[in-house]
This record gives sequence, structure tokens and C-alpha cells, in this order.
Amino acid sequence: MRVTFLGTGTSQGVPVIACPCPVCHSEDKRDKRLRSSIMIDYNDRTIVVDTGPDFRYQMLRQDVKRLDAVLMTHSHKDHIAGLDDVRAFNYQQQQSIPIYSNKATHDALRKEFYYAFSDYKYPGVPQLELEEIFAGEPFELYGKSILAIEVMHYKMPVLGFRIDNFAYITDAKTISEESFKLLEGVEVLILNALQREPHISHLTLEEAIEVSNRISPKKTFLTHISHRFGKHIDIEKMLPEGIFVSHDQLVIEI
Repeated sequence: MRVTFLGTGTSQGVPVIACPCPVCHSEDKRDKRLRSSIMIDYNDRTIVVDTGPDFRYQMLRQDVKRLDAVLMTHSHKDHIAGLDDVRAFNYQQQQSIPIYSNKATHDALRKEFYYAFSDYKYPGVPQLELEEIFAGEPFELYGKSILAIEVMHYKMPVLGFRIDNFAYITDAKTISEESFKLLEGVEVLILNALQREPHISHLTLEEAIEVSNRISPKKTFLTHISHRFGKHIDIEKMLPEGIFVSHDQLVIEI
């Protein structure tokens, strides 16, 4: 299984519009962060987790020719805003794209992309099949079992996903004991770490390290990174052994 980081930035991305800070003006390409998303390839299938505002460019940048499914973590704009652009894959593949998420996210998609779900569909609208999934209940997808795991984004439930010994968690602030149990045995973890300062709805660096230590994977990659965190080269120096800072277009083999 191959995992590609399509984007590793927070809701504003990095650089942030009109920001004068050194991170936003860094010449290090690792400090250019599109909105957070990953692509998972296995069994000749391609799955994307979240379709944020940069989805179109992410697909072009990675030269993606086929999309088989989308997993949605939650309904915030930085995770769903690019969904309309799956219609390019609809056209090329001549089939709809299944969107796996919980009812709350599906309800938001029906509202946000109302034209895709209306009784009369204008020609060319995206063709989406909403597939409801439930936290704590595995579902089969192209020969693998995927487990949705609920974490809390302040007061909002967000879905993380586990496939075999790999797990992806973004926009978490707290994780329940029940969800920690579902993460036992994970060897490769992708986890959000917004910044060093306290935040109401995202893990800080210190909190992310605590979560990683508890799950105890072999490798943890930090994502959903803000310009307030610092430059990539400086973040690296803060990290203990086995924890790494991700960057856009990083590929890991699992």
C-alpha cells in the first residue's frame, strides 16, 4: 500500500494570503502546504481522503488518472470544498464516485452540492454515491477492511481511518478511550499537529507527541500544519525519534 500526502497544511494553507511571516516567505518547497489530504493506492485502486479546495490542483500535480473512492473525515470547507471536481473522473471513467462518510457529513454534502443531488440534474454535475459508514464498524473496500474511528474536533465528531497497521487522523483535539483501543497495533500513524501554542480544536505538538507515545507506532507523521508552527527545517529539530514532519508530495510505503 502506498500513501501520498496531497496536502499537509491547515485550513488556510501555507503560505497564508497576505501574511508577512518568515514561514510564508520561506524558499523551502516543504513549507508550501496545500490543504490536508492523502491518497491511498492498493490493489490497483486509488482512494482519496478528503477533497479540499486544492483537490483539482492536487490531482493534476500528482498526475492522477483514476479515482475509485473518496473517504471523508468531516464537513468543514477545507476538507470538502473541491468535491465538484470529481466530475472529471466521472467523465473519464463513465461511472459515479462513492463517497464514504457519516450521516452528518453526507447531509452537509447534500446541502453544499445540492445540484448533484437534485431530482433534475443539470448535465455535467458530479455523480456521487453516498455510502454511509459508522465509527467503530469496519467496512470492506476493494479487498481491504477499513475501520472508521471517531475523534473529536472540539465538539465535532471527525472520522479517522485505519487500514491494516496504518491509521490517518486529522483535525483531532481529543480521542476517547474506546477510539484509542481501536488504534492498538498501528505501526504507521499520520496525525494532526497544528502548532506549539494551545488551540481549542486541534492537537498541539506536545499533545500530538503524547498521543503518538500512547499509540506507540513505529513511525508517526505530523500533518495539518499551520504557518505558526515554524519552518519545516525547524520543526524537524523539535521531534523525538520516530516522529516526522510530513510535507506535500511525500510518499510512504506501508
